Amino acid sequence: MASTRKPRLVVYHAPGCALCEPALATVAEVAAELGIEHEVVDVTGVPELEALHREWLPVVEVDGVRAFTYFVQRDALRERLGGAG
Repeated sequence: MASTRKPRLVVYHAPGCALCEPALATVAEVAAELGIEHEVVDVTGVPELEALHREWLPVVEVDGVRAFTYFVQRDALRERLGGAG
């Protein structure tokens, strides 16, 4: 029996990050297509988040696991979220 639980999708970003805007747009598009909510977190000024993510921005996590850094491919994200079709 398939699970109906939706994955937790989080995008870590920072203002002025040139790679972040396209990644945020891709995540928003795919999340809307699949009916999945996503969280957008600005790492600026949060020491723990800066240490974990700053050099890799944008960072996309699925269920707490880093899935993408720098670039997000639509098809790969769909597959990762269970909506490859």
